[in-house]
Amino acid sequence: MLERNSEAVEYVLREARENDVKFIRLWFSDILGNIKGFAITVEELENALTRGMGFDGSAIEGYARADERDLYALPDPTTFSLLPWRPKTNAVAKMFCDIITPDDREFEGDPRSVLKKTLKRALEKGYTYYVSPELEYFYFKDSTSTVGLDNSGYFDQDSTDVGTDLRRDTVLTLEELGIPVESSHHESAPSQHEIDLRHTDALTMADSVMTYRLVVKEIAVNKGYHASFMPKPVAEINGNGMHTHMSLFRGDENVFYGEEDESHLSTIAKHFCAGLMKHAREITLVTNQWVNSYKRLVPAYEAPTYITWAEVNRSDLIRIPSFKPDRKSSRRIEYRAPDPSCNPYLAFSVMLAAGLEGIDHKYELPPSSTKSVHEMSETERTSLGIESLPGNLWEAIQVTEKSDLVKRTLGDSVFNSFIENKKIEWNRYSSQISAYEVERYLPIL
Repeated sequence: MLERNSEAVEYVLREARENDVKFIRLWFSDILGNIKGFAITVEELENALTRGMGFDGSAIEGYARADERDLYALPDPTTFSLLPWRPKTNAVAKMFCDIITPDDREFEGDPRSVLKKTLKRALEKGYTYYVSPELEYFYFKDSTSTVGLDNSGYFDQDSTDVGTDLRRDTVLTLEELGIPVESSHHESAPSQHEIDLRHTDALTMADSVMTYRLVVKEIAVNKGYHASFMPKPVAEINGNGMHTHMSLFRGDENVFYGEEDESHLSTIAKHFCAGLMKHAREITLVTNQWVNSYKRLVPAYEAPTYITWAEVNRSDLIRIPSFKPDRKSSRRIEYRAPDPSCNPYLAFSVMLAAGLEGIDHKYELPPSSTKSVHEMSETERTSLGIESLPGNLWEAIQVTEKSDLVKRTLGDSVFNSFIENKKIEWNRYSSQISAYEVERYLPIL
């Protein structure tokens, strides 16, 4: 069985008693990144923390193998927190869980376990992986249309904007849950917002992303609105990204910082970037997992379409943010392909794995983009060896299905289930008749 720190267990039991907790929600993730779970009463809490609570895994996406119907959710006591939107009397708390088998082995189909294994590989090399994602989302009047709540733009401060109040309440709730927020603001598209979480280790952040998405939606629905992380809900405006800032630390040292380099980017950081670029096409299915994800990855909307890097241009796949030389700890890279509807456990896993591959094999980073890649001709891009990201879900499936890196990182169980799920989604999408087809072809064919 996975080891649990006895002091952490005692802390949870004490917090539950002192805060009149009656129910504890045990949360975990399916392979698509949806929160799943069930509630137990406080009387079962100690048993859950020490032995796990059994459940039928056959109904969970990616878990349903005949020999793995019976699984156990083992709460991670470090993730305990009260749910602020529930009553204080007979209060409700939550914990994220690791999934184990009846014989106390880690369940290989658990996305959280996938990330923990990838982080362990990094730690064996002396690295701790830190991430800070920028999650964008829209507020709509309801879940059946894309009518927004405002017409504001980037960084606008509109006192009449309902979304501003919703965002404020969301930030306060996140902080009550112990999730530090760095900043929040209105994004470039109407009714589009962003809340940036303070950088931390990838496992903590993946749990936080799962909680973040739930909180954003919970606050919105309580006020009668709908929040959406759909990558591209509205044509002809920017979609929702999850630009992910990342760095590697060795102890307290940021190994992405390079003293002598003009950009203060270390050799390790350059190898890491090169790994991301070399394997970008393979990992895109994981970082951008939906049919709709590829409606966002098109030119002109600040989303990457080509595998390039630069220090300024926000349409490149990798951006090197500016920083103050006296803040070595802040040297980082920004990977701009992911969208906020991904499974964060799997997305962080494949991004880290690609970067580590670059370090292990000392991949050389190609020259940075000095010209917008979208202004180049196809001949020019080809001559420079610039590849494009997959153009749709089917292309992404075909590339990832052949990827040894992704298969090794996810493990056979998650890899095979994920590929199968995405093929089903593509087939369902392909069989639909869109409004465009009816409007375009019915009158003339």
